[in-house]
Amino acid sequence: MSEVFRPYEKLVEITILGKTFLVPERNSLLRAFQFISPETIPYGRFCWNQECQFCRVDCHLPDDDRARPILSCKFIVSEGMAISNLAPELVGCLRAKLGHVAQSNREAAAPPQTKASLAAMATAENE
Repeated sequence: MSEVFRPYEKLVEITILGKTFLVPERNSLLRAFQFISPETIPYGRFCWNQECQFCRVDCHLPDDDRARPILSCKFIVSEGMAISNLAPELVGCLRAKLGHVAQSNREAAAPPQTKASLAAMATAENE
């Protein structure tokens, strides 16, 4: 798998929905997601070149005063970046690694009528 990553010397710490991960420096954020969960970030689902927009996230950098939307296929990962919102495609792909925070993010991003059906599904899963 190392051939898909740009050469790196160290891992940097990033936060995704409040959960901390170590990922390879000098790689795109989408590659970092693939490093975190290689079995669920497929090549076919994402275009890797800015066209599909499925990799949109809200990112807060240590030297910024607020989060901003970016495409993770085009943005290079950096130490201390914090991802506060993920596109639904990424939430689905990373849900096993993110756990309950992925469910919360998915519910927050859902349209109002979908929130009720998500809550009903969660209740049914817990029974």
